[in-house]
Amino acid sequence: MIGPRGFPLFWRIFLLIWLAMVVTVLAANFATRELVERERSSIEREKGLRDVGQQAVTIRETQSLRAARRYLREQGRELSLFIALLERGQRGDSLPPEIRERMKEGWLRHRPVVLHLPGHYRLVAWPREGGEGWLDPRWFRWLQMAIGFVVITLACWWLARILAKPLRHMEHTARQIADGDISLRVSERISRRRDEVGAMATAFNDMTDRLCQLLERQKHLLRDISHDLRTPLSRQRVAIELACDAGADVELMDSIRRQNERLEAMTAQILSLYQVQDQRWSMPRSPVEPVRVMQTVLRDAADYAEHQRVDCHLDVADGVRDMLVLGDADWLQRAFENVLQNALDHTPPSGVVSVLITATAESMTVRVQDQGPGVEAGALAHLFEPFYRTDQARSGQGWGLGLAIARDIIAVHDGSVSAENLAQGGLEIRIQLPLFSDGVEPL
Repeated sequence: MIGPRGFPLFWRIFLLIWLAMVVTVLAANFATRELVERERSSIEREKGLRDVGQQAVTIRETQSLRAARRYLREQGRELSLFIALLERGQRGDSLPPEIRERMKEGWLRHRPVVLHLPGHYRLVAWPREGGEGWLDPRWFRWLQMAIGFVVITLACWWLARILAKPLRHMEHTARQIADGDISLRVSERISRRRDEVGAMATAFNDMTDRLCQLLERQKHLLRDISHDLRTPLSRQRVAIELACDAGADVELMDSIRRQNERLEAMTAQILSLYQVQDQRWSMPRSPVEPVRVMQTVLRDAADYAEHQRVDCHLDVADGVRDMLVLGDADWLQRAFENVLQNALDHTPPSGVVSVLITATAESMTVRVQDQGPGVEAGALAHLFEPFYRTDQARSGQGWGLGLAIARDIIAVHDGSVSAENLAQGGLEIRIQLPLFSDGVEPL
């Protein structure tokens, strides 16, 4: 809702356009009037124009009309004017049509000079085309168009500015929030505005606050449930072992044990996910060699890869083996393990999982490629969301937490992770980490 002192944006836009039109008309008329008056003054200032008229009247009365016209033509050439003498009752039919039109009232007040002389004569004078004081009527139309263009342009610029600037700010804020920075809000300068833009900014901030509260409650609820489940699951495991020792059905107990282990693994994954998020700013960091970490991960996964009948190949670019990143070796190992596990789970028997490590001057890139069925293009952006699972071709036995945990661990290390389908088939997970320089102090 707009506050009691607010001035609605609708009326701002309406009044701005209306005022722009009014200013355009007034400015054009004012400029036209000034130019016309300048033309008239220029003609009237011509030295001896009234004397020329009186002399023409004298010649007309003492000689003839032809002699008076000849005299006026001679004087007009000297003064760069057209001069005509009209007698009493004469309508000016001998004048050019455009001059007769200009002598009528209402034609932009753009009229020739008309001097009233003794004997009911009128002297009509207007500048020759191109001479001093001449103003082409077409020039007035261009002037009006130019004034209208300038005023309308300024009004549209101001209107676009008051609308686009806050909207761009809100769009930028929304994109950053969508990228994970939920602490951002639309600036108070915009939300305090007493119009529709301010109301929208306030509603946006309120909506973001509410969504953040709901997400925080959801996170706490899931974390608390997972934490509370660990105790009854541990007790259940003990009970299963006791039942086995007491001679219970072996196949039934094995099935119960497997489900118990799955539940324990899932709760451990959930707690790991929130542990990474909670330690985002408190994780101790030190220089780590990612190549050594990856070698450890591949060595630990050798038995599982052999069981899956999948080969793992590691290819390290020259000069990359001893490069360092700033972070925690255990957490990086967990991230690499999750990405490699995902690749192993989706590579068919006799397939190959390739790990390629390269670097630039500022960052290191770890690419893990499998030979699985790949992922639909629309699902690539969601692979790293918690509990997200693709179609059955890549769903496997997991819960959609491994890649989410890897993403959060890499984010803690100021890196990024992305996925793309390979042209030859399969999926590539790309991890990019900033390199550690000697000028950076470990935390």
